[in-house]
Amino acid sequence: MLPADLYARLPLLERLEIEMGLTVIDHALAGVVLTGLRDKTTPPATFRHLTKTVSTIIAVEAARTLPTHTVSVDTPLELTSGKALEVGLITVPILRAGLGMLESVLDLIPEARVGYLGLERSEDTAEAGLYYSKLPDVFGKTVWMLDPMLATGGSASRAASILYHAGARHVSLLCIVAAPEGVAFLTANHPDLHIITASLDRELNGKKYILPGLGDFGDRLFGTT
Repeated sequence: MLPADLYARLPLLERLEIEMGLTVIDHALAGVVLTGLRDKTTPPATFRHLTKTVSTIIAVEAARTLPTHTVSVDTPLELTSGKALEVGLITVPILRAGLGMLESVLDLIPEARVGYLGLERSEDTAEAGLYYSKLPDVFGKTVWMLDPMLATGGSASRAASILYHAGARHVSLLCIVAAPEGVAFLTANHPDLHIITASLDRELNGKKYILPGLGDFGDRLFGTT
């Protein structure tokens, strides 16, 4: 642990990464894609394409720590050893915006099983209510939650509670944009959870929207603005 005086001078991002299970992706392509996602003039078709691109980058980073085992492989020249993923990854998009990230994960890991959680945040209380749940057996498994926006952390925390209660062994949240308040809330409630995001934005406004953010992700993804 760093000395208290040195720690206090660290930027917020570095403090969050030290204190919490947070990975903010530092990748030129991710930054370029985020610019397009933030642009309010980006049409839904382009927005979906950019979502898939940045979701692939995030999923590749999340896969860095997936367990593997050694296998034998016969090349055209000789027998050698290689790596294979351990079975058991489950991916759970949080409806509806999380659906925009699902295809990227399945392109990378076709063997992943898929569950769904429907959570809707009340505009009045900002609390998340569960309206749909369909999960495979997650007991002892690694689970990736998919939700593009981590704002207050309420929806993600509720989803994580459901997964841990069902016996999930490792839970991660893959998101595109996160607010510091959401990161702090989620990891305070679930200290073992890991967050992988393409951006840690500045703050939430009075209406609990992420700033600078990129608007309502689901509306922009599906053209329902």
